[in-house]
Amino acid sequence: MTLQEAANLLESLKTETTKKYEIKVYEKFLHILNEMKNRQFSPDEIQALETELENLDLKLNTENRKKHFKKALSKLETYLRDTFSLTTKAYYQKLYGSLGLSFGLLFGVAILSNLEPSLAISLGLLGGMAVGSIIGRSKDSKAKTEGRVY
Repeated sequence: MTLQEAANLLESLKTETTKKYEIKVYEKFLHILNEMKNRQFSPDEIQALETELENLDLKLNTENRKKHFKKALSKLETYLRDTFSLTTKAYYQKLYGSLGLSFGLLFGVAILSNLEPSLAISLGLLGGMAVGSIIGRSKDSKAKTEGRVY
């Protein structure tokens, strides 16, 4: 399935439905496909991308379309991240923010234990999330300057 065929299929599905959550998934999928059309890929990379689109079974009529297309979108994003090192907007900020929360909780419990427990946990979570988000933002800006954000 070519990028244009997939985009046409998703456009037709988008016009058929009235459910907002389905439309959001279709729009996100269409955004990614349009970004891939505008990128300069080699013929081998385009072939690999089209093969991946075939493997997603977009033409499959399922009972729960939202679930099917959300799974397909997730697989496509993972494929683009693994194969072409392409990421979504704010990908690293979300990733490092959540990692910062985890490490901040540990830091709050272990290091700040001489404070009141709820205050120690709160400070640890807040500090970890702040540090993680800052690191994530810097990685996102680096990825954007390298042209790896779609």
